[in-house]
Amino acid sequence: MSTTETPVERMKLEPMPENIRSVQPGGGVCYQIELAWGRWRRWLLKHFWSGYVARMAALRQGSTDGAPHEILDPRDLKYCCNQCTCHWRPEDDPFAWRERLPFARWGLAELQLIGWPLLALTLVVGYFFWYLAWIPAVPLGWVVWFFRDPPRQIPREPGLLVSPADGRVVSVDRLEHDEFVGGPVVRIGIFLSIFNVHLNRMPCDCRVIELRYEKGDFVSATRPESALRNENIWIGIEEAQVPYRRMVVRPIAGAVARRIVCPLRPGDELKRGEKIGMIKLGSRTELIVPETPDLRVDVAVGRRVKAGRTVVARYDIDGQEPGTPS
Repeated sequence: MSTTETPVERMKLEPMPENIRSVQPGGGVCYQIELAWGRWRRWLLKHFWSGYVARMAALRQGSTDGAPHEILDPRDLKYCCNQCTCHWRPEDDPFAWRERLPFARWGLAELQLIGWPLLALTLVVGYFFWYLAWIPAVPLGWVVWFFRDPPRQIPREPGLLVSPADGRVVSVDRLEHDEFVGGPVVRIGIFLSIFNVHLNRMPCDCRVIELRYEKGDFVSATRPESALRNENIWIGIEEAQVPYRRMVVRPIAGAVARRIVCPLRPGDELKRGEKIGMIKLGSRTELIVPETPDLRVDVAVGRRVKAGRTVVARYDIDGQEPGTPS
């Protein structure tokens, strides 16, 4: 679509649904442990580190309205950053260094709660029965590997749509109509095994319009019916540039994955390849894009893709070949 055509009306933001009260609406054991520790930590900070609390309060920006608990420092925002506008500048965040770790920040609690006991067991078993140390060492290695967060080189050419997830393409379907997109679409389904990186990324520069959370079953994500039956978070987005195409990214839980993390809220503006959450353990992610004459799909069933790096589709930019730099 040419930029000289009649301007397309921007979409109106939808309110956050009532059933999304956390960035991990499905809850979980590690989630509850973290919340319990947060309550104790806030009590300790207020009683023994009042100076630190006052300093963080002075540096805090935005509003805490909507937060389910008191916000003393950036750690208190981990599970409720989508419920309020409170934030700290990166230079004022004493925990910003965690973003530089080679592990998903959303999985650090699981990594410690599961990893440290497995490491201790590996050392104890290795000390007394060295030939059996591999038994706890294998799951330890898998846990560390699962929560990895490798750097990604994001392609910047105009018109490109990058994969929202690592894994294998299991479906490329053409549907006659999608209510949110407003016309025919192409739906690309990606299966994430337990060995893939499980961070989701945004396919393009965009603005978040609407979020939906649906509880459901935990059918194997390799099966097509998982897209209809399983727990999922639906993310409706609008491209940041004309013609403001509407798209959908949909992380779906699988037979093993029971927790989906999504820190977004309507109105958020994101760049192509930016992290938008994660799915914990094997799962599925769908990308739904408008099917127009200038769309070219670059992947087929069986293709291995990398989130933020693999180009899955591209649009013509003002008469250029799809994906050609301007």
